[in-house]
Amino acid sequence: MTPPVDPVDGVHQVDRVPLVERVGILVPSGMLGAGFDPATVERGLTLNPDVIAVDGGSTDSGPYYLGTGQAKTTAAAVLRDLRILLKAAATARIPLIIGSCGTGGTDSGVDLVADIVATVLAEERLDLKVATIYSEQTAANLKEQLNAGRIQPLTPATQLTAQTLEDCSRIVGMMGHEPLVEALRGGADVVLAGRATDTAVAAAVPLMLGMPAGPTWHAAKIVECGGQCTTNPRAGGVFATIDQGGFTIEPLHPDSACTPISVAAHMLYETVNPFQMREPAGTLVVTDATYHALDDRRVRVEGSRFEHADQHTIKLEGAKITGYETVSFTGIRDPHIVANIEEWAELLGTVLTERVTQTLGMNEYQYAFDIRLYGHNAILQHIDPDPSPAREVGVMLIVNAPDQAVATAVAKVANPLMLHLPLPDMSYLPSLAFATSPAEMERGAAYEFVLNHVVEVDSPTSMFRVQTREPSLA
Repeated sequence: MTPPVDPVDGVHQVDRVPLVERVGILVPSGMLGAGFDPATVERGLTLNPDVIAVDGGSTDSGPYYLGTGQAKTTAAAVLRDLRILLKAAATARIPLIIGSCGTGGTDSGVDLVADIVATVLAEERLDLKVATIYSEQTAANLKEQLNAGRIQPLTPATQLTAQTLEDCSRIVGMMGHEPLVEALRGGADVVLAGRATDTAVAAAVPLMLGMPAGPTWHAAKIVECGGQCTTNPRAGGVFATIDQGGFTIEPLHPDSACTPISVAAHMLYETVNPFQMREPAGTLVVTDATYHALDDRRVRVEGSRFEHADQHTIKLEGAKITGYETVSFTGIRDPHIVANIEEWAELLGTVLTERVTQTLGMNEYQYAFDIRLYGHNAILQHIDPDPSPAREVGVMLIVNAPDQAVATAVAKVANPLMLHLPLPDMSYLPSLAFATSPAEMERGAAYEFVLNHVVEVDSPTSMFRVQTREPSLA
C-alpha cells in the first residue's frame, strides 16, 4: 500500500481529518518466529486489513540477546513465518511491519531479518520495497545528551553516568510509531524496525490514516501479543478494526473468542498501572473505557483516550557483561535432605566458600555464586505461599567470575559437594544425581540490563536511521 500524502504531523495527532472510515490490523501472533496456522492469516485477509503487524522481540528473555546482538528465535522459524506473511502482504497489497527485529532490536537483528526477507522475496518473486530502521545508539552520542541534561532516570533507576554508557555492549533506543510512518511515507511495503514499543507496529498505520490516538493505542496494546487477549491464546492471532468511536477486536481462529474480560485483562499485562500505558509521545488512559460483547466472538471497546506529553522521550535499553558463568545442576530425592533442604543449601554455600579459599586461594569478593532450589522455592523464594514439602528438589548452582576458567574452577570445587554432601546429623553419605556429564556447563559471558532511562528529543525520528532497499527481481 502506498500511504496517502502527509497524514501525520509527527507528534500531536489530534484535530486531523481522517483519511478513511476504519483501519483493520491483522496480527498473526505475538512474536515473529513463534509460529501460527496459515489458515488464520487467510481468514484475516478476508476481513480487509490495512496492515499486517507483528512484534519481533522484547526484553522478556533477558539481557543476553541485546548484549550479544543474537536472536532468540531460530532463523528457520522466522523464515517460515515471513514466507507466509510476505505472500499475504503482497496478495492484499498492504504493508507488513515488524518491530524489535532479532529479539533485542539491534542493528544485527534488523540485518538478520532483512536477509531472510530478501531470500523469501527472491524465491517467491515478490516485488516489495523494504525499509530497515536502525535503533542502536553510541555511547559517545548519548554522553553528549547526558552532559546536556537530556537523559533522565525512570523509577527505580538512579542518575546515569558516562561510565555506565561506556560499559554497555549495546544500547538501543525504543522508537514509537513515527519512524515507522516515515518509512511508510517513503513508499516501503515492508518495514523492518529495530527496537520499538510493542504497540508501535500496530499503531503506525491507523495513526497515519487519521484514526484517533486513544482507540488506536488501546487497540495496539490489546493485539500486541496476538491470541493472548482471547479465550484460546495458543490458537493464533487477532484482528482489530479501529474507527473514530473506538475499536472492535476478534480472534482469527474459529475455536477462539474474545470476551470483555479477556480483552480488558490484557491491560494488566506488562503494565505498572492497568489504566495507563506510556508511549514516547504520551500516555494511553483507559480509565473510562468500556468493553461489551457484540456477539460470542467479538468485543467492542470505547472511551479510550491519549494524553500527549509536553516532551517526547525515547527509552534507552543497554546491556553489559557482568562476568562469565558456569552452571551445575543436581537432583535430590533423599527424604531427609529434602525435608531440610534450606539447611542443606546453606551448608553447601558455607562449605563451598571454605573449600574455594582452601583450594583456589580466592576470597568471596573474587567470584559469586547462587544456589536455586527448583521444586522448593526457586521461583518465589521466601514469598512462596505454598510451603508444602517437595518430593524431590533440583539444585542449580550458578557461578559468576571475571573469567570463564575461574567460574568453572569454582563449580568443579562444588562437584563432590553436590554429589555427596550430607547434613551433620546423617550417618550415611547420600548419592545425589547430576543432570549432565560433565556436570559443569559453561554459559560464557553473562549480561545484565543497566539502563532504565529516557532521552528527551526534539524530533521523534532523530535517533533512528531509515534505509530503503528497492525490489530486485532477477
